[in-house]
Amino acid sequence: MAEDMGSTVPRRQLGRALRELRTEARMTLDGAAEAVQCSRQKMWRIETGLGAVRAVDARALCELYGATPELTAALTGLAGETKASGWWHSYGLAIPDWFEMYVGLESAASRLRGYDESLIPGLLQVPAYTRGVYQNRSGMGDEEFEQVLEVRRQRKGLLTRRLPKAPHLQSVLSEAVLLRCVGGPAAMAEQLGHLLELADLPNVSIRVLPLAAGAHYGTLAGTFMMLDFPLANRVTPEPSVVYCESLTGALYLDRPEELATYERVWASLDALSLDEEQSKELINKITVEVHHG
Repeated sequence: MAEDMGSTVPRRQLGRALRELRTEARMTLDGAAEAVQCSRQKMWRIETGLGAVRAVDARALCELYGATPELTAALTGLAGETKASGWWHSYGLAIPDWFEMYVGLESAASRLRGYDESLIPGLLQVPAYTRGVYQNRSGMGDEEFEQVLEVRRQRKGLLTRRLPKAPHLQSVLSEAVLLRCVGGPAAMAEQLGHLLELADLPNVSIRVLPLAAGAHYGTLAGTFMMLDFPLANRVTPEPSVVYCESLTGALYLDRPEELATYERVWASLDALSLDEEQSKELINKITVEVHHG
């Protein structure tokens, strides 16, 4: 059972990617197992993320499925991380930026619970606000920024998709996020209006945590996103994941004690936040102040 001590995140990502490649190559699980001379059980374990994967196995499967050299390199690098005791994804190192760990998890989730301390989360941003966030980042050209916007556009689609069923998003925003002017008054007014539109979606809940709450549990945790996954085989769901991002990388937490801690943080945020209607009223009030500020 020692292999189960590590983080399951890279295993699940690798398994999902290899399963998609096999499907695209129109191969059965048995056919692939025979081609690389391993058991069907081993192939099933790899694709369901149940254990560590050797880089040599990942490379052999990528070659079998006709994966591009870039994807082969990324998945082989990811296989090296499946033995890790925890999972820290550092941007631009073993796994290239275009191989988006988080986006894959987000699109597979059935429930997203996020707390944001400093900025409107990317999934809820309008382009003018995003421009305000990125304008001070040195070295980012127009083309790169357009790529950022395109990824955001694609991610937003998951909130209104029909199949698979759209996830339920519960977003708690610190009041400070609404008061911080990003991109100028016009961008901010548009952004606040967009939050109100999104809050009307049946699967989206946006609530505000007032500054009057003081030094609550969330101030210790900082910004995070909890992802819960659907019952794939209706017996055991994929373990939930907590995602915390920084300027240089991202931390993925999925051990039972880590998840239990963040569940306590979430319960605290849930208890201290305004309800949905009160939150809409506050967002409206701040929008008026931005317009007349």
